Amino acid sequence: MSDPVNSTILLLDIERYSDRDDVEQSYLRRMLFGLTDRVLLAAGIEETLRRRADRGDSVMELIDANASLTALLRSLLAVVPAELHALNRLASSSARMRLRCVVTSGYVAVDPDGGWVGSDLNHACRLLDADVLRNELKKSSGDFALCVSEPVYSGVVRHNHLGVVAEEFHAVTVESKNGDLPARVHRPYSRAEPSEPMAGPRAADRPSGPVPPGAAGFPAGTVQGGVFGGSNHGIGGGIFHGDVHIGGASGDRA
Repeated sequence: MSDPVNSTILLLDIERYSDRDDVEQSYLRRMLFGLTDRVLLAAGIEETLRRRADRGDSVMELIDANASLTALLRSLLAVVPAELHALNRLASSSARMRLRCVVTSGYVAVDPDGGWVGSDLNHACRLLDADVLRNELKKSSGDFALCVSEPVYSGVVRHNHLGVVAEEFHAVTVESKNGDLPARVHRPYSRAEPSEPMAGPRAADRPSGPVPPGAAGFPAGTVQGGVFGGSNHGIGGGIFHGDVHIGGASGDRA
């Protein structure tokens, strides 16, 4: 067995794969492998920087630790949903592909027969199979659910790099026989909304004509394009007399 090497670990798994017949499974496998290749190439990760393991309904990739993890996350968040939408929009229900995805990092050794060994890999697999991630995909309106390990979150995600929004990743805990595993799931639909309403009426909602003092949406004394007669107090504290035209009114101005 080779010495363990630090790598980025990418896992992608097809939902309800075992419910399909052989023909459907073969089709879904081809679609999964092609999608994975396109996502990694979009992230600038060439084939020489990765190693693939086929697990039937899932694909596992060991990626060189020097490859950009930020670019990988950006590609997963942007490319995978678009690819799945294109694949599924005309597909029958039996050919529709929905994916769970895990991104972690750690040390993995590869034995002479191609097997992968490492506790960090075991943790990644437990995240992929966790009920919390399965439930995220079930309740999602899309076809993709992403989970990242806590080290990936703290090292990359929390810094809000372009295309990777930290507030969209929410803390979860995955129970395992070796103890609890902290992780983050991506929920783009639960981003924080502005907490304070916009002050005053929008410009599009304001009436174009004169507004009487105390009209709805405008405090008493608001000027909205009318004529004021009599004595008026100027900004500098003086008093002037006569009619004052405001807001583009035509005619003589006193």
